[in-house]
Amino acid sequence: MIEIENLTKMYGNHVGVKDLNLAVRKGEIMGFLGPNGAGKTTTIRSCLALLAKTAGEITIFGLDSHRDAVAIREKTGYLPGEFGLISSVKVSSYLKYLLSLRGYERTEKMMSLAKRLELDLNRKTNELSKGNKLKVGIIQSLMGDPDLIIMDEPTSGLDPLMKQEFYRILREEKKGGKTVFMSSHILADVERVCDRVAIIRKGQVKVMEEIQALQEKTGKVLEVEFGDPFTIDEFKLEGVSEIQQDNGRIVLTIHENLDGVIDAVSKHRILNMNLKTYNLEQLFLKYYAQGDSERGDA
Repeated sequence: MIEIENLTKMYGNHVGVKDLNLAVRKGEIMGFLGPNGAGKTTTIRSCLALLAKTAGEITIFGLDSHRDAVAIREKTGYLPGEFGLISSVKVSSYLKYLLSLRGYERTEKMMSLAKRLELDLNRKTNELSKGNKLKVGIIQSLMGDPDLIIMDEPTSGLDPLMKQEFYRILREEKKGGKTVFMSSHILADVERVCDRVAIIRKGQVKVMEEIQALQEKTGKVLEVEFGDPFTIDEFKLEGVSEIQQDNGRIVLTIHENLDGVIDAVSKHRILNMNLKTYNLEQLFLKYYAQGDSERGDA
């Protein structure tokens, strides 16, 4: 659906993104992760020809992102990270106006989304809170039934209940064959709804893989509290990459040989034990803590 090859965007001497490569598959929800300033918004705006790229190629629907920008936008819903509303008009009038610009006359989806997100369409745009303005942005990006949905930080401002509803909406869009490309620095958003994740660091994609595969590569964490003495050497086993010890408690990072580790643990009196997979926040911090040369081909 989206192919980005060697994208570079310079702001004078400052690098926005450099030699960035990324692919978004048709029918998936792709998460684009990185802290503020990493290059997420620059990448998205370049895709939509809202920024002139310095170098590289971007194709969307098989079309050139800049030469065929109008044709691409006809089939794309976009939620920018920052957007303004026409002041002092009813929300319903504003959304209907946007639908008319697309040549899309049906309002059923607009009405349904507003109900699900608890947005009062009779309010005026200048009366809306930050969260309700975001709801307007979400609705306008989806209501025209686009094939591709691009969202820049779509949940920063939604309360927890609305986030859950938003996740359900995105899953339904995917089930209907839509493709979603969303950036976020809120890791829980990506973990709960995305099929794959790309992690951007200093303007370059360092990781692009299925979330489950990332978790498997990074390993599982086993925490055990013992009721009798033990030594670290007992757990220097094949498949164990990290060992931490603290007052009768041991924490192991395990990539393989889980049976062997459990066998070693079972030789002691166990007070408490917890096995968990890395969550995306731990993965994110792990990759960002590493140097640029590590895991660049993941």
